[in-house]
Amino acid sequence: QYDGLIYDGAYSEHIINDAKKGLTGDDIDEEKAQKIAEEFIENKNIYKILQNGLSENGNIECYSFNIILKDEEKSSLEIAISKKGGHVVFTNYNRNIGEEVISDEEAYSFAKNFLDSKNYKNIEKTYYTKQAGIMTINYASIQDEVIIYPDLIKVKVALDNGDILGIETTGYLNNNEKRDLNKNNIISAEKAKENINKNINLEGDRLAVIPTEFKTEIFCWEFKGKVNDRDFLIYVNVNTGKIEDILVITDTGNGELVM
Repeated sequence: QYDGLIYDGAYSEHIINDAKKGLTGDDIDEEKAQKIAEEFIENKNIYKILQNGLSENGNIECYSFNIILKDEEKSSLEIAISKKGGHVVFTNYNRNIGEEVISDEEAYSFAKNFLDSKNYKNIEKTYYTKQAGIMTINYASIQDEVIIYPDLIKVKVALDNGDILGIETTGYLNNNEKRDLNKNNIISAEKAKENINKNINLEGDRLAVIPTEFKTEIFCWEFKGKVNDRDFLIYVNVNTGKIEDILVITDTGNGELVM
């Protein structure tokens, strides 16, 4: 039994954390937040900045701005900066998208180069969707070769020219920290496989941290498998050998959906 499609990646529903572990630094005022916003978009073609005051984006207190751009349509870009620490919570630029000419691989490269330039290090692409000429790519952090699914960053890429249309860092700001990942006392991948249905053809494994609906995290072996042309992800607790979750991967042609 499965709850339904998770359109923005595995475990994206469980990324909210009351501790907000990645929200580091001191509180800032609105003027400082505006300077951070200008620097983040690199002061490109700014006509006017409208301050929208302090607001809540999900569960993060932030200052939001509408930045009017110097173009024929005076289009606008939204950006939100956290009050604590001055982190970018999201940006969003809505414009008309032309004919798709950017390949998937090129879009991945544009997104990764953008994240590198903004100092988001040690991250890896996980899932993606494409809609209306825009690819939304999910990234999770990597620590000691372990993929950390709660640390979610989403990037929107325009497929007509590779522009970065948006970023959303809610999962990352809620959860990012250095974990205590003790690999010395965990069960082996071979041992972890013992409780998996033998009808599943396993094709690969890696270590992963997954969140739970109870706002906790579980250190697991992640196995990729296939049954009758259906792709699965199976998560086995590295300490107990218990199967913690099973997800189905569906390739729609416009992205990889997980349920």
